[in-house]
Amino acid sequence: MALSSRGTGAGTGSAATAGPDSPAARPTRGLLPLLLLGNTAMYALYIGVPGLLLALQIEAIDPASKVANFGLVSGISAIFATVFNPVAGALSDRSGRRNPWILAGGLLAVPVMLLLGSVDTILLVTIAWCLGQAVMNVYQAAITSVVPDRVPLASRGKASAAVGLGLPIGSTVGALVGAAFSDDFRTGYLVFGAVVAVTSVVFTSLAREERMPARAPMPVKAQIAAFGSALRDHDFRWAFIGRALLVLGYFAVAGFQLYILKDHTELPAGLSAEEAVAILMPVNSVAMVVSTVLGGWLSDRFDRRKLFVGASAALAAVALLVPAVSTSWTAMLAFSVVNGLGFGCYMAVDTALVTMVLPKAEDAARDMGVLNIANAGPQIVAPFVASAVVSIGGGYTPLFLVAAVLSVLGALAVRPIRSVR
Repeated sequence: MALSSRGTGAGTGSAATAGPDSPAARPTRGLLPLLLLGNTAMYALYIGVPGLLLALQIEAIDPASKVANFGLVSGISAIFATVFNPVAGALSDRSGRRNPWILAGGLLAVPVMLLLGSVDTILLVTIAWCLGQAVMNVYQAAITSVVPDRVPLASRGKASAAVGLGLPIGSTVGALVGAAFSDDFRTGYLVFGAVVAVTSVVFTSLAREERMPARAPMPVKAQIAAFGSALRDHDFRWAFIGRALLVLGYFAVAGFQLYILKDHTELPAGLSAEEAVAILMPVNSVAMVVSTVLGGWLSDRFDRRKLFVGASAALAAVALLVPAVSTSWTAMLAFSVVNGLGFGCYMAVDTALVTMVLPKAEDAARDMGVLNIANAGPQIVAPFVASAVVSIGGGYTPLFLVAAVLSVLGALAVRPIRSVR
């Protein structure tokens, strides 16, 4: 690959020391299926809880203010995601381990989900879901760092595809489980917590890791400065901007899917919004699986990351125009297919691209945590932006148009990256 040494992002510990394509850096046997399993469980909770159970719980508490309340809860809780992800990544870097953090985050999901299912005010729902975001981002920061730690550059596309497949499969699982327990929030929350907990035990038991040298603690001021140092790197900064823009557009719509189906889409007679979610998610997931696998494989084969990232982001923008011009159920089905094709390919290839522009191999988890601010940070803004656009624009059509513009800008943001084709 035509990469500069600073853009390899080989990982940490022994893998980084030996080089990205040395035997020490090769993935352990069975690592890719475990990455798929670990990410599937995570996305099942991320989709099923806020996408269905949390939205229904908030609607049941205060139906008249559901959009504003859901935006408030989602935005505030996303702050915790933004803070905990890079902090947990830096802590796992310093400890020289990933597995204990994966296990801790996974096991803590159970009591937090139990708490979330037992509260009945908007304030308590907000507090409980903030705790949920905190523990899940401890889990996410550590499992995200496994790819740059243990996978050589030549296999990053395949590994990223395994990670990316967790989104469509997890989305389907999350939608089906959420719909099945739409009348029983507490049990549904516990099921999601149990799935993540069991998965964390399986992953850490089978994906054994070599302990990396522990790093000396840094002063708090130096740690804060270190988080921003990655963004001073030209290529990493543009990768961050592109991811943030696309994720902002995506979650501005995805976060309100249940309400869009209730208040914007003309559903067929006898089809409830909850049932519609359970149909759309598998449709979206099949398209996402196809594009994730093909995108990861083709980007490895042709060694072209930027082309696939830009094209897939542009395709996501096209998908958002479909429900903007039509409120029919057919339009939502078409949106799910095209959006799945675009977003699946984007997440698979962009993840591979990002691991190649990490500024320092020894800070891989911390810098991946910084990048994950581009995932979590827009989720802070997205609910407020979405609720404001819906309120001011008088409906969801303006929201689709704003999200499409953001996706186009995300596609253009990868062009200035220099070290990756």
